[in-house]
Amino acid sequence: MKVMFVCTGNICRSAMAEGILKKIAVDKKLNLKVYSCGIYAEDGDNATYNAIYVAREYDIDISSHRATNIRNSKIQEMDIILCATKSHRDSVIYMYPNLQGKVYTIKEYAEFDDNGKDIDIKDPWGYDVEIYNNCMIEIQRCLGEIISKGKLG
Repeated sequence: MKVMFVCTGNICRSAMAEGILKKIAVDKKLNLKVYSCGIYAEDGDNATYNAIYVAREYDIDISSHRATNIRNSKIQEMDIILCATKSHRDSVIYMYPNLQGKVYTIKEYAEFDDNGKDIDIKDPWGYDVEIYNNCMIEIQRCLGEIISKGKLG
């Protein structure tokens, strides 16, 4: 199964999500190919220092991550596309209407209901390590739910 994570710049949320799911796939021996991209990403940008730092705290190395703009990605080949926010989801469907039915927010796909609260994973860009860590935990919880429900691999 091929999975794509989408956010804005592909240097925080989707980069961390890609790293988390790759580690889960190795640990649980899941047959997954994991990618990420950004709607407005600058091809080749590094993940942010705080994203790299926080990921390392969870034994995930994203230091070699390089951003990919959605238009230069393999999004058309994906089985499932998981977006950080509703806005990203809507943008992907607008840009690639043929992918409808494969595109969700991460929280939607996890069936993660925070008592009807926002289903977006907030952007940590520009904030401190604590905010990045909160983002990392939120993504890990969602991916844990997705895996436990057998929705990937």
